[in-house]
Amino acid sequence: LAAFACLRAGDAVAFGELMDQSHADLRDKFEVTCAELDGMVAIARALPGCLGSRMTGAGFGGCTVSLVRDAAVPAFVSELEKRYRAEFPDMTPAVYVTRAAAGAGDLVL
Repeated sequence: LAAFACLRAGDAVAFGELMDQSHADLRDKFEVTCAELDGMVAIARALPGCLGSRMTGAGFGGCTVSLVRDAAVPAFVSELEKRYRAEFPDMTPAVYVTRAAAGAGDLVL
């Protein structure tokens, strides 16, 4: 409900903070992250323009999602890839830039 309230109010900063808290809970309470996921999230959070970052999916490896200001995206992607490769030289990050959309809805045929 808190995330919905942030989105409804257009408060991206507060929503990003909830993303950060969610990742911390997944890491500390549920122990479903791994060093590579935690590293990706930590690097993302340290970069300019990142409002929040967390793992997504089932855990134990896989994907993260980060909320980044539009103007910061190109530099964010470049620096994230560079820093991640430096920290995890045996890993190759795949970064996909996406935009939020209206989502699922009724389709009248």
